[in-house]
Amino acid sequence: MKKALKWFFGVVLGFCLVAVVVVTCVWHHEISTIRSIRQVGDNPYLYYMEYKTPYDLDELVSKDAASNDDLVAYVVAKIGKGLPIKIKSSQVKDENGELGTFNCTSFQARKADGSGYFYGRNYDYFKNPTLVVRSRPENGYASLAVTDMSHVGYSLEKLPASMLSKVMCLAAIYAPVDGMNEKGLCTSIMALPKMASQQNTEKHDVGTSVIMRLFLDRCATVQEAIDLANSVDIRHDTIVGSGYHYMVADASGDCAVIEFDKEDGWKTMIVRKSPDSTYMHVTNHLLSPKYYTTEPDQSVGNTKSKSWWRYKTVLDYLSEKKGCITFDEAQECLSLVRWVDLKWEGSTTVEDTQWSSVYDQSMGTLSLRNWNDYEKTCTFYLNE
Repeated sequence: MKKALKWFFGVVLGFCLVAVVVVTCVWHHEISTIRSIRQVGDNPYLYYMEYKTPYDLDELVSKDAASNDDLVAYVVAKIGKGLPIKIKSSQVKDENGELGTFNCTSFQARKADGSGYFYGRNYDYFKNPTLVVRSRPENGYASLAVTDMSHVGYSLEKLPASMLSKVMCLAAIYAPVDGMNEKGLCTSIMALPKMASQQNTEKHDVGTSVIMRLFLDRCATVQEAIDLANSVDIRHDTIVGSGYHYMVADASGDCAVIEFDKEDGWKTMIVRKSPDSTYMHVTNHLLSPKYYTTEPDQSVGNTKSKSWWRYKTVLDYLSEKKGCITFDEAQECLSLVRWVDLKWEGSTTVEDTQWSSVYDQSMGTLSLRNWNDYEKTCTFYLNE
C-alpha cells in the first residue's frame, strides 16, 4: 500500500513539475511582464508595468482588427495561446446605457530654458485605476504610455492584486491613450462624440488605440506619424459611439492634430502648428478650418464637457507666457482645466480628471499626478 501511494504521489509530482516547465516555457515572457507589475507608492489605483512580451504590430494590422471585439479576440489568442482567457472592458455607462466619453486637454509648449518642449495632458473620465507601461520592442522605439485600466477590464473593485488577476494587464500594450517614445514623439487622444471615423478603402484597418501604439513604436517625427495615419484606415468602434482626434508632437517642436472629415468619407484632415508659434493645444472639438468655431456647437465637439472653455483657458494661459513655460507652469496650466466631480448638463454623469501628465520631450520623463492629487507627482523615466 505504501509503495502504491509513493508511486501515485510521485506521478502527481512529476505531472506538476512537467506542467510548471511547460507553463514557464510557453508563457515565460508573459510571466516576466506580469511579475513586473507594481503599485506606485501608496496610491492603490496607480500601477506600473514593464512590458517584456514580444508583439507583432505588422501581424495585428494585417488582421484588420478595428473594432474592440476584434482587438480583444486577437489579444486573447496571443496571450492565451488556446486557453479561454477573458478580457472585457469595464467602462462606465451613463443613465441612458451609453458608454461614457472621456474628455481631455493636450498641449505642447516650449520649455522656458529653451532646452526642448513640454507635452501636457489631462485625461478626464470616471474614476478608474491607471497603468503606466514601459515597452522596449525589438523592432521599434522604446516608450512610456498611460492606459485607463477600465479599457482592459479593471475597476475600483477589480484591481491587479494577484498574479492571476494581473493577466489582463497584458492587453494594455494595445490600449495607450497618451505616451512618449525615445525619440521624444508624444501623442494623445481626445474624444469627439458621435464622430466615429469609418475610413473604408483598400488599406488595412486599425482601431482607436492601435494607431497610437503604431505612432509610439514607429514614428520619430510628426510627419512620419501623419504618413503612417494616411497609410491605414482608422476606424473607431461604432458600438462605443464616440469618435476621436489625435495630437502628435515631436522633440523639434513640430505639432499637429489628426482629424477626420465626417462629411467626406472620413478623409484625414491635418491641422499643423504654425511655424512661428511655440505652442499648440487641443480639447474636444474639431480644429480643422472646415468645422472650427469659437462658439460651442455640438455638431463639431463635446459641449457637455466645456471643451470651448477649456480651449480658451489654455490659449489665454499659454499666450500670456508667449508659449514658453517652466515645468511648474506646465502643471499649473493643466490644473486650470482639470475636473473635480464635474456633472454634465442634464445628466447625472460625474467626471474627474483621472490623471494629469507632463512629458519632458528632451529628458524622456513622464511626471504624472493621479486622481486630482496635485500635491504628489510620480515621475517615470524612459531611459532608466
